[in-house]
Amino acid sequence: MTENSSLIAPTAKRLRFCRLEGKVALITGGASGIGASAARLFVGHGGKVVIADIQDNLGAALCKNIGNQDTISFIHCDVTSDSDVKNVVDSAVAKYGKLDIMFSNAGIEFSPDPRIVALDMEEVKKTFDVNLFGAFLCAKHAARVMIPAKKGSIIFTSSFAAVTSGLAPHAYTVAKYALVGFAKNLCVDLGEHGIRVNCISPAAVFTPMFRKVLGITEKQKAEELISTVAPLKGVVMEPENVAEAALYLGSDESKYMTGQNLVLDGGYSVTNPTFGEVLKKLGS
Repeated sequence: MTENSSLIAPTAKRLRFCRLEGKVALITGGASGIGASAARLFVGHGGKVVIADIQDNLGAALCKNIGNQDTISFIHCDVTSDSDVKNVVDSAVAKYGKLDIMFSNAGIEFSPDPRIVALDMEEVKKTFDVNLFGAFLCAKHAARVMIPAKKGSIIFTSSFAAVTSGLAPHAYTVAKYALVGFAKNLCVDLGEHGIRVNCISPAAVFTPMFRKVLGITEKQKAEELISTVAPLKGVVMEPENVAEAALYLGSDESKYMTGQNLVLDGGYSVTNPTFGEVLKKLGS
């Protein structure tokens, strides 16, 4: 090993394993599913994390499981409430002195009936309030503290329903489409302040929301379903994979990436498998 390589190796190792060292992240919907996976991963990479959720017991238990009060904390937050979101952002800044990453991940499930004739306007309103307008509030209050700092990363959890039609009811799909457009517009607004804005659009992931919507409680059965529909075989996406995408977008490794929608769907959205399946049946 040369003298130069001996200096490079520790640096590379530090970048790889402490990718959020010195950074403060706020994760909405962080008590379970994708958010909980992100909380574990962010703390594991040296970040300070504030979990915001309405699931108080789960949030408190997760914090105890992950680390100590210096590295992770939980605050009750309903993302449809302007005052709740303002409070959680202000609390994060008061505790850690700043906010580097806003992972706006909170969301609610949808009705399994996608028909327009089955539309319930109260359900539509609730879906928009949490999945879309909640993201607006997260961005508003994150920007409020990031603009003076001239840096920051805002990340939204969208869905592959935003890039492939017919997968979910209209309200859910429209809300997720809108998040992608919001990220693109917002990145222009906040770019002059050094703030990056991106989306993650994951395919189906075996989370509590997945179990509730599809009624599938067995992980193996769910993984078989997910694997069947995607072109990419031999792997099944886990909540941790979405968390890893958020880690990348929150870290300095993506410092020149903004206004993008990172799609994690095993190639589902780039092809229509129907024709191929028909040919296979004809040839069998």
